[in-house]
Amino acid sequence: QVQLVESGGGLVQAGGSLRLSCGDSGRTFSSGGMGWFRQAPGKEREFVAAIAITWSGGYYYADPVKSRFTISRDGAKNTVYLHMNSLKPEDTAVYYCAATLGYRDYERVSAYNYWGQGTQVTVSS
Repeated sequence: QVQLVESGGGLVQAGGSLRLSCGDSGRTFSSGGMGWFRQAPGKEREFVAAIAITWSGGYYYADPVKSRFTISRDGAKNTVYLHMNSLKPEDTAVYYCAATLGYRDYERVSAYNYWGQGTQVTVSS
């Protein structure tokens, strides 16, 4: 049984940093990809970043977070991280971790098979 659990959210001032973690106690993802999405109140869930679990480990980022956010993975701990720097008030949202068994369309919500419950990130101005 897959169970993705996010942690690390919280309240931070603009310009600050946070690190989100996503662990899975149910299985070890050794293929496919892992992604982070976010959803602000009244908005659709949107892609943030993804990492392909392949020998090359491709990385994918949404334009608004490029150069500020970094996704990484610790295979030994079965954990994916989202390092968020230079946070802005518009980054405020619930952040979701997701896992896909596929190797394409990492930016699409529909590509993911498993989702966490989300963790709140609030950036104050």
